[in-house]
Amino acid sequence: MLLVILGGLLPAAADFGPPDVPYENVPYDGRFAFTRLRFTPSRWGPGDYAWGLDLKWNHDYPRSDSHLSKILQATTTIDVALEGTDIFALDDPELFRHPLAYVCEPGFWTMTEAEARSLREYMLKGGFVIVDDFRGPHWYAFVEGLGRVLADARLIPLEATHPIFDVFFRIDPYTIHHPYFAPGPPAYYGVFEDNDPTRRLMLVANYNSDISEYWEWSDTGFIPIELSNEAYKLGVDYVVYGMTH
Repeated sequence: MLLVILGGLLPAAADFGPPDVPYENVPYDGRFAFTRLRFTPSRWGPGDYAWGLDLKWNHDYPRSDSHLSKILQATTTIDVALEGTDIFALDDPELFRHPLAYVCEPGFWTMTEAEARSLREYMLKGGFVIVDDFRGPHWYAFVEGLGRVLADARLIPLEATHPIFDVFFRIDPYTIHHPYFAPGPPAYYGVFEDNDPTRRLMLVANYNSDISEYWEWSDTGFIPIELSNEAYKLGVDYVVYGMTH
């Protein structure tokens, strides 16, 4: 009962921000390091995640990041930093050293004008953003935040035949359903330069999906190997595409 009461008292981020959490980024030396973006969540509280907190952006960290990095090292020629994950705020200048960034749970993201402006500059200068782990009504907060980053951005559905799904492994991402539940089938959307599908893909969004959940639990037997393999293939495709386009 106490937990229920405390849960009802958890503040919105606008009222009381979450505490700082300790982490150490990998020193930059030109190698690829999995890069995760942190933000002030609209809701946060105790949770079974890193640091004992549910900060939304920290879901599946660090196991998912570490596991995908090992798969990248084993299957590609990318020189991967296996020591850990880089975590950056949306407006951290260090982000611009890294070609690819991962966003988790955008249904709870908030951002200042400075953060929105910095993320916009990152994408326009060549940064590639992967958005994952959101479903159902979380869509509206994601779209609202994206509109602050790129006011004219259009989310264009990505067919299974899009080159991003065949850049290293050939897969059908629509066979990778949410590992637990979602109100509909998975859907994939892209944001292109000038909203032109023939130009560079700047952002890919996995909606009604949670690909990193498959990465996190792939070594436990909790997730079928076949599905984990497909999720890893998708992750590798995303990284290779982001690094080469």
